Amino acid sequence: YICALFYKQSKMRGFLSSSIARKVAMALSALFLIIFLLIHLSVNITSLFSEKLFNQLSHFMGTNPLIQFAMQPILIFGVVFHFVMGFILEIRNRKARSVNYVKFNGAANASWTSRNMILSGGVILAFLVLHFIDFWFPEMNYKYIEFLPEDPNRYFGELQHKFVSPLRVGAYVIAFVLLALHLLHGFQSAFQSMGFNNKYTGAVKAFGKFYSFAIPLGFIIIALYHHFNH
Repeated sequence: YICALFYKQSKMRGFLSSSIARKVAMALSALFLIIFLLIHLSVNITSLFSEKLFNQLSHFMGTNPLIQFAMQPILIFGVVFHFVMGFILEIRNRKARSVNYVKFNGAANASWTSRNMILSGGVILAFLVLHFIDFWFPEMNYKYIEFLPEDPNRYFGELQHKFVSPLRVGAYVIAFVLLALHLLHGFQSAFQSMGFNNKYTGAVKAFGKFYSFAIPLGFIIIALYHHFNH
């Protein structure tokens, strides 16, 4: 009996360890993408007040070998890893709920945002596919398929052209609203998984709320601005 109990406890410890490891890996990928969103917005926001500066920054980001051949693959891996790990955790969490209640009021135990992370994540993933089609694929075609001569002043015009269609702009706005909801829970959850349950928890939550609304709002403003000013 003692051996059996020890074996069960060992299995449980192993399960918890692997579960914690998965959550930490998920949190690290989330923090990496949070930083990327801030950098991405910092570059794009310049298009609202300086065409020249936006072209200069975009040209640097698009031609710098370190960014193109080191950071870009890492970013793509980070995006794929985050979404795959998110789906894995969601599936495992659902399987782990071995007790089914006759009446379960999810809203009483968790917010809509936290209960629907898989939904908002799926829509954001679809948006990323659209974003790749809009920007990344044409960029790869321009550089490595058609081998067109590099024009450091082309980026602003290309950005404006992408936001002419109201349907595309609408898709962007909806995606960024869902991104705000996704970040609202994900930001706090990432820091919690990293062990930030201490005296700084209140500050982290406050900054997380600000970030979750400010970053998506910035992207929405950019899309709407270029749609109405092209």
